Amino acid sequence: MAYNFDEIIERRGSDSVKWNGSPAGARPAGGRADLLPLWVADMDFRSPQVVLDAIAKRVDHGLFGYMVHPVAFLAATREWQAMRHGWEVAPESLVPVPGVVPSIQIAIEAFTHPGEKVIIQPPVYHPFRLVAIANGRQVVENPLRRSVARYEMDLDHLARVIDSDTRLLVLCSPHNPVGRVWSQQELRNLVDLCAERGVIIVSDEIHSDLILAGHRHIPTGLAAGAKAGHVVTLVSATKSFNLSSLSCAAAIVPDPSLRSRFKRQIERAALNHHNPLSLTASEAAYRHGVEWLEALLAYLAENYHFLVAYLKEHAPALEVIPLEGTYLAWIDCSRTGLSDAEMTKRLLSEGVWLEEGTKYGTGGEGFQRLNFACPRATLEEGLARLSRALGG
Repeated sequence: MAYNFDEIIERRGSDSVKWNGSPAGARPAGGRADLLPLWVADMDFRSPQVVLDAIAKRVDHGLFGYMVHPVAFLAATREWQAMRHGWEVAPESLVPVPGVVPSIQIAIEAFTHPGEKVIIQPPVYHPFRLVAIANGRQVVENPLRRSVARYEMDLDHLARVIDSDTRLLVLCSPHNPVGRVWSQQELRNLVDLCAERGVIIVSDEIHSDLILAGHRHIPTGLAAGAKAGHVVTLVSATKSFNLSSLSCAAAIVPDPSLRSRFKRQIERAALNHHNPLSLTASEAAYRHGVEWLEALLAYLAENYHFLVAYLKEHAPALEVIPLEGTYLAWIDCSRTGLSDAEMTKRLLSEGVWLEEGTKYGTGGEGFQRLNFACPRATLEEGLARLSRALGG
């Protein structure tokens, strides 16, 4: 089946954060009616028709009362993990949750106490830090180390910062924003160290299906092998199939004791109710969306290569960090000599809105994150504006 990812769909006026928000509290649309948003991580593509059809069928039923335990969604999640990632997940390990970020908060509340330490690996998705701080935990940084070709985990530094008050590490796998897809050996080394020190790993794997050719996502819980009991893995169809506002996810918690604590915290927070449309959408995506996803991945790969070639020609001072997964380009703009604030000012003046690297914490200085999950014409226009802003 042919899929038209080149179709431009008008999103203004649809209550879209991406298209109707305003950068840094500026006037609506940043003062420009034609502001082009290439920032927040949702796609400008229509979700698969099989998902839309499943939602429509559920709506036609016309009843939306309280839901029982979502057996069909969890079964589809298990089947997807086995088919896509080679991970045979025990049925009892799966816990339905309202989303990945809420699940990180659930894990922090379930497995740590106020004042205890949570480790993050910046530059990294900023809610990791915000959720920990909002719950009265200390945030400890284990910054990624940038080599010539890619970013790596600094496990020697991690071993030094873990102490008797450290309880949890939040892992981003694949990593947002630097685009790494961690290898099995990297994950095993991380799990070994954390298990030895009694640190639980909560692995955010929401981008796990968005992998470029030549790379393979390994679930952290699978890489852990016999030490899987130290890992809580969070998975969701929402990023892969553009269902972000239909928030739905699953936590994979092999250890019975951790699972019991995790479930109790869900009940305390009254987060054990489920949205029927979200469940229907995610189940349909997992069961019937693979052909659409494969076509999407091919289109995203073409967009990524187009982006790299365009900037190399028109803005050679901007360095795109080699991407392995996600649809988010991490662009080193430090050679422009501009401050982060000046870069953002110039970008908005040219009518393009990216995500300032400082949002992701230590190591984000001098970077911009660009979402290229959009029609090629939109991307080309955005890159032209980016080049005018920072390429001269």
